[in-house]
Amino acid sequence: MAVPKRRTSKAKKNKRRTHWKASSPALTKCSHCHQPKQPHVVCPNCGYYAGREVIKPVEKED
Repeated sequence: MAVPKRRTSKAKKNKRRTHWKASSPALTKCSHCHQPKQPHVVCPNCGYYAGREVIKPVEKED
């Protein structure tokens, strides 16, 4: 079984991980209400997907 001969330093470890970044989610405009939403997902604002109402949006109570 292979065992590392030396401990990997913090600098070497961090240089290897420089490309591990969180990316922002892709957003598109809803065709019905024009609010930003994720593509291929029902709009959380109006409940429309592909030009038809799929779910009824929940009314927020103050």
